[in-house]
Amino acid sequence: MSTLTRVRQAYARIEAADRPEIWIDLRPREEVEAEASAVDARVAAGEHLPLAGRLFAAKGNIDVEGLPTTAGCPAYAYAPEEDAPVVARLRAAGALVLGTTNLDQFATGLVGTRSPHGAVRNAHDPSRVSGGSSSGSAVAVALGIVDFALGTDTAGSGRVPAAFNGIVGLKPTRGLVPTTGVVPACASIDCVTVFARTLQEAEQALTHMASPPDRALPPLPQRAPGPWRIAVPPLADLGELDEGWAEAHAAAAGRLADAGAEVRSIDLAPFTEAAAMLYEGAFVAERYTAVGSFVDKLIAEGGAGLDPTVAAIITRARDIPAHRLFADQARLAALRARALAELADADALLLPTAPGHPTLAQVAADPLGANARLGRFTNSTNLFDLAAVAVPAGEVNGLPFGVMLIGPAFTDERLARIARVLEPETRVAVVGAHLSGQPLNPQLLALGARLERTTATAPVYRLHALRTDPPKPGLVHVGEGGAAIETEVWRLPAEGLGRLLTALPRPMALGSVELADGGRVPGFLCEPGALTGTEDITEYGGWRTYATRRQGQRA
Repeated sequence: MSTLTRVRQAYARIEAADRPEIWIDLRPREEVEAEASAVDARVAAGEHLPLAGRLFAAKGNIDVEGLPTTAGCPAYAYAPEEDAPVVARLRAAGALVLGTTNLDQFATGLVGTRSPHGAVRNAHDPSRVSGGSSSGSAVAVALGIVDFALGTDTAGSGRVPAAFNGIVGLKPTRGLVPTTGVVPACASIDCVTVFARTLQEAEQALTHMASPPDRALPPLPQRAPGPWRIAVPPLADLGELDEGWAEAHAAAAGRLADAGAEVRSIDLAPFTEAAAMLYEGAFVAERYTAVGSFVDKLIAEGGAGLDPTVAAIITRARDIPAHRLFADQARLAALRARALAELADADALLLPTAPGHPTLAQVAADPLGANARLGRFTNSTNLFDLAAVAVPAGEVNGLPFGVMLIGPAFTDERLARIARVLEPETRVAVVGAHLSGQPLNPQLLALGARLERTTATAPVYRLHALRTDPPKPGLVHVGEGGAAIETEVWRLPAEGLGRLLTALPRPMALGSVELADGGRVPGFLCEPGALTGTEDITEYGGWRTYATRRQGQRA
């Protein structure tokens, strides 16, 4: 499908959805269509644009050239001279931005209702909140208007909306994605995040958004051999949850255990104690540093367009004494040391993304209390400098239920690999004996797998014929000097992939396979050390062609 066709369909969905509260500003349709035609022409001319045809939206506190940046406050609006780097990188890869989305004003909130543009209603139940502050971005993805969307996350804004709308939210390690061109909330801990309907789509977007680390990589805990180790707090540590949520969280932990993970207990106290400090302590003063003088000025002029709850939070932070910040920093350091000691050599901490899903009426009745409850599990993540991914984990009473996996800084890829187990279905890319009609294909069929499509890898791989029984190839990433290799992408239950990996013999290993369209899918790769003395069969373009010609030569 052409990029132009996808753009036209997206604008039709915007009209059909009738959710004006999602958007702050939409780009003119004719402008986006012209850009889409240009992308199609570049692809037709042979240019490699890995995100060609992908449509995205940007939260209204992220600069998009040609649209005002408002952070949800019309009086704050300014005209950016260029795209924020994160937007520019996605557009350079061929993606098209449709517009800027609604948010809790100045990214202050987890509810999605604190905006003069209106409360953003949940994609599944309009009587409930969408979650904030990245509310519009999450709902635009959940309704299928865009493929992915940018949010920000200081206290959980890239995760809570994902959980409430049944989508994926990636909150990368702080600094992995640049925040230049983003209106700060708390500049020292802000993160740009990505929402998508699948983990694969979110990871692909994040690949193009990320920069080399802006700091020296800390030494990660040494991981002893063995299965994934998942820390799960006792039910009593989770506090009050909505009806059915404790059982849904336990079921998610059970799925990880069924896939071979080792589940262990953890004391959640340092995490929840730090979470309470984000707004109740001195750290909220950084929000005043970001926009406080503007808010004071606007209040003096009558406060038009200011959300009263947001204004109260920001102005109250003005008078926090400096000595309290130093005391809170010392306490936070002690809590972080305790938290990391609790995690020990665990690969991830599994938590519900939020303790419950309130209605719009409940938030209106208690705006501060309802919001504070939603941050119980998310507020500490950036304070502790951790990475996180939020993924759907089923439904409770007909509404989405989501969980988070949280781990040390720069374990983003590891968290995503573990999260794949929780996806209702996952994909696997095969290039050899598991292809349709090949000797090991029955293993896939026995696991309930079904063929999704036949495609090819990106031209960065070499294929070798291994000396195994039955014969199979080894796919190895080489970068320059590689070629496109015939590939099948199969869909199968996540637990099926876990069982398949359990039986995977060396020198085969599971890795991320880059496809011709720029997407990435888990697939079977080969340890480079096993290729010594093997035949390079890359010139055949795939295992099936090689095997057919080899069989013909023998005949």
